[in-house]
Amino acid sequence: MKFFDEAVIEVIGGDGGNGVASFRREKYIPRGGPDGGDGGRGGSIYAIADRNINTLIDYRYARIHRAKRGENGRGADQYGHGAEDIVLRMPVGTVIADADSGTVIADLATDGARALIAQGGKGGLGNLHFKSSTNRSPRQCTPGEKGEQRKLRLELKVLADVGLLGLPNAGKSTFIRAISAARPKVADYPFTTLAPQLGVVRTDTARSFVVADIPGLIEGAADGAGLGHQFLRHLQRTRLLLHIVDLAPSDPDADPVHDARAIVRELERYDQALYDKPRWLVLNKIDLIPEEEREKRIKAFVRAYRWKGPMFAVAAIDGTGCRELTFAIQAWLDDHPAPQPSADAASESPPPIVVSPKPRSTRRRREAPE
Repeated sequence: MKFFDEAVIEVIGGDGGNGVASFRREKYIPRGGPDGGDGGRGGSIYAIADRNINTLIDYRYARIHRAKRGENGRGADQYGHGAEDIVLRMPVGTVIADADSGTVIADLATDGARALIAQGGKGGLGNLHFKSSTNRSPRQCTPGEKGEQRKLRLELKVLADVGLLGLPNAGKSTFIRAISAARPKVADYPFTTLAPQLGVVRTDTARSFVVADIPGLIEGAADGAGLGHQFLRHLQRTRLLLHIVDLAPSDPDADPVHDARAIVRELERYDQALYDKPRWLVLNKIDLIPEEEREKRIKAFVRAYRWKGPMFAVAAIDGTGCRELTFAIQAWLDDHPAPQPSADAASESPPPIVVSPKPRSTRRRREAPE
């Protein structure tokens, strides 16, 4: 199935049913009084996060979602039936924003999270509500309210603990294959990865973390060059970034130090918050360097790059150094747990989804005639 991480949809809440002006007319009951019922509420539209869905492809084709309107009120104190709500299931990590203003409406960051995205209109009032001691025969009623209509932009940000950065063909896909059960495409040409890939790394029976691989970045990515800029949003939820550098590029004129600095510059231009995330340096493909020259090449790169943070040298093709790196990542993640939502935020959860029963005729208890 093709991966889609963006979509624009239109949601339209159902209109409320109209109230009715009616009077009780039965034999031997003179001046029965008003008995017009209210209109039913229009259907609302909710979004709910479902971990069994991993792409927004459904919303590329189904762009308009419209809830039904409520029934009109009837005489004999009968209220109109409320319309059923619509539930749209979306991948976990979907951010819903207003397409016109850009205001974020909901962030479905956990499985089962739900949000009201289009409110149905309230039903109108029947003349039963307008009777009083001075107005025994009210003939006024109100129409139902219009349902809310919105144009929404859906943006999927995958949930992962660790994100991989690097140039095309730096060995990111090979690395994620070496440390997890994920099997992304691997080839000897750039841009083999065309969509984000997730891999679960298990370090113990009860300990694991998720790694996200995105298409490689190139210089000018912040201005739209290449593919990687389209998927950088998927790294915004990660806690740790691994900058993978090809220490033995196939092009003899390539400079790994220059390429590594270019990636970091593009990251800073794209998003300062993403640039400020903790970042480790991973020097890959050391198996292509003669063993007697490896230490010298690694030290020369670190000196020229002026790197002060954690650094690991690996050969993803045969797993050299990968085990030590995964255990170091797990230890760091254990020491830096993901922030939990506050109690106040948890208490402000959206109202539960209410699905109305099947339509049926109901007759309210009559009041004594005035």
